[in-house]
Amino acid sequence: MTLALTHAHGDRITVVHEATGTELFAYVYRPEAAWEAPKPYLHPIRTLSGAVVTDYRPNDHRWHKGLQLTASHLSGQNLWGGNTYVHGEGYLPLHERIGSMAHVAFDEVSATGDRAVIAERLTWHPYDGELWAEEERRLEVSHLDTAAGSWALTWTSSVTNRRAEPLHFGSPTTHGRPAAGYTGLFWRGPRAFRDGRVFSAEADSGDLMGTQAPWLAYVGEHDERDGHATLVFEHAAGNDHTGEKGTHPAHWFVRSDPFAAVAPSWAFHDELVLAPGDTLSRSYRVTVADGAWDREQVAAQVEGNAW
Repeated sequence: MTLALTHAHGDRITVVHEATGTELFAYVYRPEAAWEAPKPYLHPIRTLSGAVVTDYRPNDHRWHKGLQLTASHLSGQNLWGGNTYVHGEGYLPLHERIGSMAHVAFDEVSATGDRAVIAERLTWHPYDGELWAEEERRLEVSHLDTAAGSWALTWTSSVTNRRAEPLHFGSPTTHGRPAAGYTGLFWRGPRAFRDGRVFSAEADSGDLMGTQAPWLAYVGEHDERDGHATLVFEHAAGNDHTGEKGTHPAHWFVRSDPFAAVAPSWAFHDELVLAPGDTLSRSYRVTVADGAWDREQVAAQVEGNAW
């Protein structure tokens, strides 16, 4: 068996690559501080050689936790955490708008050969605890490549609106702040990854914010140890949503300064509206690799790993 996992019930699931002894990630699902909009997250995430490629509760944004699914503006509520952006007033500490995503149950927790699966059910809530949505989530580890020093995580979430009215998914940009379209799956990189190299198939860092591309790569250099790591974020081809500014995939939220962050945003330029009873389904793949990959290496990896 290449992969193994341990489950500390009520706290976390840890997936280990047995050949190297590396803990690839911990999936933490215990509730945390209400101000930080409690929700499950992955941290630490590591390369096969053991280098950490996520940050946790950095001093600039305590609610940034590794890799997590978020909703920064959801029908007037904040399931992102921290201050809420209000147009004309900036970011305000509106505690009554902070919601949560809660673990309900696991349908599968398994590791067989070079695959590991975590299948979970969750509920989404505004501040008052009402049920707004139910989510089915599946995390799958695959594409282990020791020669390339890489492995991949596929994240699939299906969110069903349980309200009697539409859910409006937005972002600070849909509420008036330019170049701040963060919502959906969100990665926060280590402090050392600031000023990393960001690129897609056709563009580099300065030209990517709010644009569309099927994949985006981030290359950062480690503190404490020598070397680099590369993370490749991909949309599944079926991630379609037609809005005023085009069809997903992909509108990328990406920063390398003042910190490293990537989000394939659900609602960068315009809101996504989910009718009562409808389900929003999204799949993403995040490849974690040792070394500084170039555009040709990333393109070959993306082409070679079918969904």
